[in-house]
Amino acid sequence: MRRDEGLIEEGQEVIDEMEKGPVLDVALIAAAQKVEHYEIASYGTLAELAKQLGHADAKKTLGETLQDEIGADQKLTRLAEGGANDAAKVPAQEA
Repeated sequence: MRRDEGLIEEGQEVIDEMEKGPVLDVALIAAAQKVEHYEIASYGTLAELAKQLGHADAKKTLGETLQDEIGADQKLTRLAEGGANDAAKVPAQEA
């Protein structure tokens, strides 16, 4: 199994095990960010390798894909920070 498939499977387990609601939303954002971080590391490494090997076209394509993945991660961060994390908070007396 590829590592990204494992991350996707982990996300599916979260869906199956948690009740719908704000805590699940945050867990899904975290699972999606794990996938994005894996992809960022992969594309970043491959882009640098392409550069070192003199494959300018591959470096350009991989760099563009890397920027797309960084953008997706930033959107997920904004989603979490924009209210999802706060919505999932449990008041101290209920915790």
